[in-house]
Formats: sequence, C-alpha cells, structure tokens
Amino acid sequence: MFSKNKIDTDPERIEEILTRSVSTIYPSKDFLKKELLSGRRLKVYVGADATGSSLHLGHATNFILLEKLRRLGHEIIILFGDFTATIGDPTGKGGARVMLNKKQVDKNLKTWKNQISKIINLNDSKNSVKFVRNSKWLSKLNFDDVIKLSSNFTVGQMIERDMFQKRISDDKPIYLHEFFYPLMQGYDSVALDVDLEIGGNDQTFNMLTGRTLLKKLKNKEKFVLTTTLLVNPVTGKKLMNKSEGFTIDLNDKPDDMFGKVLSLPDEVIIPMYIDTTFLELEKINKIDLDLKQENLNPRDVKVELAKEIIKIYHNEKEANKAAENFNKTFKDGGVPNNVLEVLKKAGDRLDEILLGEKIITSKNEWRRLIEQNGLTIVESGEKILDQNYLIKETNTYRVGKKRFIKINI
Repeated sequence: MFSKNKIDTDPERIEEILTRSVSTIYPSKDFLKKELLSGRRLKVYVGADATGSSLHLGHATNFILLEKLRRLGHEIIILFGDFTATIGDPTGKGGARVMLNKKQVDKNLKTWKNQISKIINLNDSKNSVKFVRNSKWLSKLNFDDVIKLSSNFTVGQMIERDMFQKRISDDKPIYLHEFFYPLMQGYDSVALDVDLEIGGNDQTFNMLTGRTLLKKLKNKEKFVLTTTLLVNPVTGKKLMNKSEGFTIDLNDKPDDMFGKVLSLPDEVIIPMYIDTTFLELEKINKIDLDLKQENLNPRDVKVELAKEIIKIYHNEKEANKAAENFNKTFKDGGVPNNVLEVLKKAGDRLDEILLGEKIITSKNEWRRLIEQNGLTIVESGEKILDQNYLIKETNTYRVGKKRFIKINI
C-alpha cells in the first residue's frame, strides 16, 4: 500500500494530466487538482465494454491518461464490462445495440490485457494494476436491488440523454432495457468505491449517473474526467469508427498501423499526436507551429506520427521497418517483403477470405472497396468489380492503397 509521501505531486505533471486530451472535469478541475496536489492516493478506474476483440486508438486516450496517474502512484483499476457488454450501451443511431452472449464476450476479452499492456506497465510491482469484470457484482443483483437502484432517478432524468433525445426527434423507439445501462455503469462506481472515473465525453451521462449513486448510497464525492474523442476537426466525424470500417487497432501489425496513419487527412495530425502518443506537448506544439508556417511537409510528419504510435505497440525497430516497407511499396511500386500469405482453395470467395484474415472489417467495407475500384490483382493490374468474386489462381491482392495479401491456391 502506498503511503502519502510516495504519491508524486509534481504540479507540472498534474497540470498536463488535467489538460491534455481532457474535455470536462466534474465537479471542477480546481477541486480535482487540489486532491491530486494533496498527496492523497486516489482510486481511479477506466471501464470498457467487451463488444469487440480489438481495442483501438480511440480507447488508447483513456489508457494513456490512466498510465500517467499510475506513475504518480495512484491506485488503478481497469474494468472489463463483460456484463454490460451483453446489454449494450444505447446509441444515437436507429435502434438498440445487438445484445451479446457470455461466450461472445469472453472471446472478445481473450487478448485485451495483452493489448493494454502496451500502454500501461502491468509489471511494476511497486504499483500494480487491478483488473475486474462487472459481472462479479451486476450478475448478483436481484429484482429488488434493481428497483431500489432505479428509484434514485426519474424517467425525465434518463430521457434527457442526448442519444435518447435524438431517437425521439427521429421518431425511433427507445427500449426499456436501455434505461438500465447507465444504471449498471453507475453502480460499477459504487461497487468499486472509486474516487475518479475516466472515460470519453460520449460517456458523460453514464459516468455522472455513477457520481449520483455514490453520493446517494455512500455519501461520497466522485470525480468524473471526460476525455476528448478522436474526431476530424474539419468534418466532426469520429476517426475510429467500426461501423464505417476504419479503426487503427492496438493489435494491428506494424505495416497496417503505418499505412492507416498515412491514410489519415492532414488536419488530424495534431489531435492524433496529443491523444494517442506520449510525446511531450512542447514538441507537439512545435510541430503544430511548423505545419502552420509550412516549414514541414504533412506527409513527413505523418511518417513520424506513425513511427511514434508503432513504437508504443511494437518497438522502434518495427517502426523503422514499417516505414521502409511503406517507401518500398509506394515509392518504388513494389509489394512489402513481409506480405501476408495464406493457402486457400480455388472457388473460395475473396470477401470471406479478407474478412477471415482481418484484412477488412466488414461487408460494408468490402462493398465500398468494390464501388471505389479499391481491389486490384497486383500481377495483372486487374480491378475486381464483382461483389461475389471467386479466387481462381495464386495472386497477390492490393486492398485499398496500403494493404496486401497473397493467396496461394
């Protein structure tokens, strides 16, 4: 257990933690800053629902912030939402999320800890990280417990959530079980008895629900720190969006990470540096100024950004190798040396092969690639235009601009 004098209260480090990638702090930045400067060890947690097998750079923002607090000496908890994932957080889209079963959730969680270990030091015996699953307490609640919890909120309070308001304005249904999601996430804070919760600003409603429950059930204050989402500052669209078929996953291979970063628009370079790397703000501000004064080529900056990201999830050697492969492919018109090779049967569907090998993430992405002439047989230069294309012979395929796969028959 940490004693008071082992908590780092460096004002500059604390100020960066409370500023960089931060959207809003409840009840206030000054109040939380005072607590961090006091030397009191805070219990801090980040939660993520196991709705997919891969975490992406959108999740990394929270884990980077968590690691910085861990380095100060604070108690860190990472919550895997295995129970809440079976329900699904409501969305602002047309309807409720698809509910997952326990087997799907367990499969999704299989490599999460390893992915997170690239950001957070899990081998520091002086301040270790605790992993929990919310099924431990949520699965034990009975109907009486749920009624008592729900009695702390009105329907009016729940319906205020922006995504519910959007559904109402679009004349789309809201299902009763969706009101229970913020209640469950809120109860996580009570079960863990935390001092601070960190999450994306799209989770503000859920996190404040936990703050309300802690006050009512334990008479305890909980800080809520919402982080900025990775969005394009020009279009306002999310950069990491599974439904649109684009994410940079924490378990992506170096070449894939490199190619994906290089494909990003120039205007997201600085937000990516701020929210997904450990690079010092002073250096990022210098890059920003040089870009604005046209002292740097945006493409060269994206190369360095890609290498900075790959260093976190792989190492510097792999980062440099990915840069070399990229240059070989796109400057010299070749194919990377370490292109993925698979063995398949003639007559197999190409879309199913690409999905199975995780070259593409969805059928929607496949359709877009076909419509945009984004699939090419390297050896012949032939564009694939058939949605139901069947492989016939051994070929190397270029998928989009930066992904390759060689399929041997």
